[in-house]
Amino acid sequence: MRFPFSLTRSLSAYLLKKKLSGSKHFPLVLMLEPLHACNLKCVGCGRIREYADTTSDRLSIDECLASVDECEAPIVSVCGGEPLIYPGVEELLQKILDRRKHIYLCTNGLLLQKKLPVLPRDKRLFINVHVDGMEATHDRMVGSDGVFAQAMCGIRAAVDAGFSVCTNTTVYRDTDLHEIAVLMDFLTEIGVGGFMLSPAYGYQAVEADDADAAERIFMTRGEVHEKFRQAESLLGRFRLFTSPVYLEFLRGQRELTCAAWANPTRNVRGWKGPCYLITDDHYRTYAELLEATDWDHVGPGHDPRCEHCLVHCGFEPAAVLAANRRLRDMFKMAVWQFS
Repeated sequence: MRFPFSLTRSLSAYLLKKKLSGSKHFPLVLMLEPLHACNLKCVGCGRIREYADTTSDRLSIDECLASVDECEAPIVSVCGGEPLIYPGVEELLQKILDRRKHIYLCTNGLLLQKKLPVLPRDKRLFINVHVDGMEATHDRMVGSDGVFAQAMCGIRAAVDAGFSVCTNTTVYRDTDLHEIAVLMDFLTEIGVGGFMLSPAYGYQAVEADDADAAERIFMTRGEVHEKFRQAESLLGRFRLFTSPVYLEFLRGQRELTCAAWANPTRNVRGWKGPCYLITDDHYRTYAELLEATDWDHVGPGHDPRCEHCLVHCGFEPAAVLAANRRLRDMFKMAVWQFS
């Protein structure tokens, strides 16, 4: 199975419950950012730019848990910033797991080996390490030498300790997909269980800080389609955690409507709206975010800021919801899950 049966069961039961209740807008994945401090300054990261004045701020563990309870999403992505910097991260993870949630701990891997002894051992916890290429490429993208080697040490240690480990790779305009294939071969050999892919998107915080870099690395919608059509033949043999419906969308073979409301972001300023990448406001509660946002005017074709966006935080949940409505897509997702 691509994902643990407990995750498939929890998500399926949750979707059925929401469908029977007639709910239109409901969360699937909570993007929980307990801090924005980070030990790297990556080329494509907007957090260290947009939230430069709040890098010393933290959500308390109680505030994080209140957000988990308020949102009710079955999956929590603990991100940031670098979450392994967060004081008491092991306590936070354990208390989220005690609520029967599944967790993706999104990390750059620098502190992973050091932190492993205190992290909870649980099949509901996935360690998701961001890796954008082999050593020279990855170190260039994160702006520091030795990061790739240190992250690989952390991944090996996590695999040896019995943790479920996956990686997340952002595909940029100049990404060499042959190199990504080499990377995935290498990561498979050291025990990584699966791979996520998402196209780079030139959102406001990065473009405002470094327009030249944004032009160099971010893709238009057409370029994304072409890039992922190339990826189909090169990367299709690997254990991708990116769903087949979403991949069809990335290749331009089908349309999806942005479901940004399904992946809400909670950070030190509040509930970020309208989405993970674009900020119009921060709200006190998730209910306020839902009520205040005109969701019919979010996404490509509605908001010019979204024109070239195809990233997973808006469209992977849309793929899940679309597959839940069509028998052919349900079958496709089932075959993918059990392959």
